[in-house]
Amino acid sequence: MRFDIITVLPGLLESPFAHSILQRAQKKGLSEIIVHNLRDYSLSKHKNVDDYPYGGGSGMVMSIEPFAACIESLMNERHYDEVIFMTPDGKTLNQTMANELSGFTNIMILCGHYKGIDQRIRDLFVTREISIGDYVLSGGELPAAVLVDAIVRLLPGVLSDETSALSDSFQGELLDAPVYTRPADWRGNKVPDILLSGNQAKIDEWRYEQALERTRQRRPDLLK
Repeated sequence: MRFDIITVLPGLLESPFAHSILQRAQKKGLSEIIVHNLRDYSLSKHKNVDDYPYGGGSGMVMSIEPFAACIESLMNERHYDEVIFMTPDGKTLNQTMANELSGFTNIMILCGHYKGIDQRIRDLFVTREISIGDYVLSGGELPAAVLVDAIVRLLPGVLSDETSALSDSFQGELLDAPVYTRPADWRGNKVPDILLSGNQAKIDEWRYEQALERTRQRRPDLLK
């Protein structure tokens, strides 16, 4: 699975993709993450990628030409299943969306900055707009990293235990059940006896009941 990420701050994405699961996925050849510097496509002498907004107002708007040039250059090389713009007014990312996107082959992600990007880029090229929450960040780079992480960990072969992702919170619309590891007794705080019983059917039943109760307490909206 390939991700092409367009950004004005490529250095901001170096660390998230160079460690842990995302690094392992790339080394295994299961995913490819390419970061493109938007300034490379600027026609300006000083490599500017923004300009004043029509109609006045505060802030700067990312220009249409660099984005269009980069997008069209990439589209000439391959077909993209989705061209995603990370924006606070997009549809909120959830597990169902991550599951869907993990079935695609090529995804392009646009990272905004400043006051936003020229609306014509959104109208002409973007196929999906995604938010990671009801708040505003300095740019779309961190949301892009969140999105890629949520997708890549679902790809077959990325996690050591492929069933692990299937039991995560929000899979099946429930939060995950409590988890424990050794020692079984720590300062008088003991692991529930059922988890030490060896009865897998009973353990699975307990985990489901715990997940249901945790969801009821913390995210009752999911049970609707």
